[in-house]
Amino acid sequence: MSRTVKRREFYKDSAKIGLVFAAGCATPFRLAGGPEDPAAGAADMIAVVTGDDFGACAVKAVGLLGGMKLFVPKGSKVALLPNVQSSHPGTFSKPEILRAVVRMCKEAGAAEVNCLSVQPQKAWDDTGLARVLQEEGAGLKLFAKDEANFEAVPIPGGKALKEARILKEFFAHDVLINMPITKDHAGNRFTGTMKNLMGLNSPVSNRTFHRPNWKTDPADLEHLDRSIVDLNTVVKPALNIVDAAEFIVSNGPFGPGELLKPRKVVAGADRVAIDAYCCTLWGLRGEDIVMIKRGAEQGLGTMDLAKVKIVEAAL
Repeated sequence: MSRTVKRREFYKDSAKIGLVFAAGCATPFRLAGGPEDPAAGAADMIAVVTGDDFGACAVKAVGLLGGMKLFVPKGSKVALLPNVQSSHPGTFSKPEILRAVVRMCKEAGAAEVNCLSVQPQKAWDDTGLARVLQEEGAGLKLFAKDEANFEAVPIPGGKALKEARILKEFFAHDVLINMPITKDHAGNRFTGTMKNLMGLNSPVSNRTFHRPNWKTDPADLEHLDRSIVDLNTVVKPALNIVDAAEFIVSNGPFGPGELLKPRKVVAGADRVAIDAYCCTLWGLRGEDIVMIKRGAEQGLGTMDLAKVKIVEAAL
């Protein structure tokens, strides 16, 4: 049975499994219910669905993994993390994908479904995501960029960070579904599942990820990408559903930029594998992206796509 992990329990449990964290192989609290991980059978698999109805593609992709009930226990509170950084085409998570995910969570028996964000209401309105949430009866919980809204979380074994500062409201939820759009990004060239988790981290903390020359200096880029990976060692989504339908391949992350339209939705639990796959959609390789290489090295997943079960379908 899934339950919310309170902060006192979080620190107690973290102390018990600190050695596991040092290896970069675990999350400090379980986000999905069940004896261990209900989605363990889908851990080495990603689903890729191509079509023009992107909501239907999302439903099909999750179905290929085993269905939303595998990730969302009945009665659980689900946190969703779409990307709403910009309203330019190909820079934000598509509303139809968000609608499909909310509906799947409710059909799985979720007690509550909320988007958590420090982005302003205007960003949600301009992208059309706020309207979807209102129509589907899901919550939109917006928070000021005030450090009082964030909780310090230690990162044992962090290469660049010793702690993250995670949105407190996150701890009131049982399941996290990460919903990025894959796209170009200044400096590290790519953003996807791993980088999207910065949306839960304090903006003040996020600024420490970016050294003065993070777009041009290899050492500063290394620091940025190691920081992102460190954050990912202590926040583990139960599921990632990636908008790879239409995205910018230049002038990221805000755009406007050159658009690529693969018409795909990608889903799975392995953030490294998903990001490595999404790189290939515009001619990059996982090994070309420092963040993906470091994620693999720190045990977050595999970037060797030959070792990943990739199930593809078309609608």
